Amino acid sequence: MSIPAELKYTKDHEWVRIDGDIATVGITHFAQGELGDIVYVEVETLDETLDKDEVFGTVEAVKTVSDLFLPLSGEIIEFNESLEDEPETVNSDAYGAGWMIKIKISNQDEVAELLDAEGYAALIGA
Repeated sequence: MSIPAELKYTKDHEWVRIDGDIATVGITHFAQGELGDIVYVEVETLDETLDKDEVFGTVEAVKTVSDLFLPLSGEIIEFNESLEDEPETVNSDAYGAGWMIKIKISNQDEVAELLDAEGYAALIGA
C-alpha cells in the first residue's frame, strides 16, 4: 500500500501536501480502496473559509457517500474540476491527479497536528 513519506495525513484518511501557505488535499489510497469505485466528488465550499475538521464536500462511491473533512483551517481556493467528469481518477491516482482541493492555510500551527506517513501507517495497520 502506498503511503508517500513527503505527505501529511489525517485520521479521516485525507492526505495533505504543504507548499508554503497552500495545502493540496485528497483522500488516501487506503480510503479510496475502502470506498470502492468513486462515482462523484462534490465540493460546494469553493472560496469559503472554513475551520479545521469542518465538512468541505462529499465523495460518493457505489457503496456509500462519505463526508470530506478539512484537515487545516483556511480558504478553499481551488477545486480539481477534472473530477467532475472523471471522479474515478481518485481511485486510479489518489496522490496525483486525484487531488480534490487547495487551501490557503490560515493557521500554520495546525500542520504540526497532522500525522506523518509512519503515524498514518500505524493508524491503518499497514
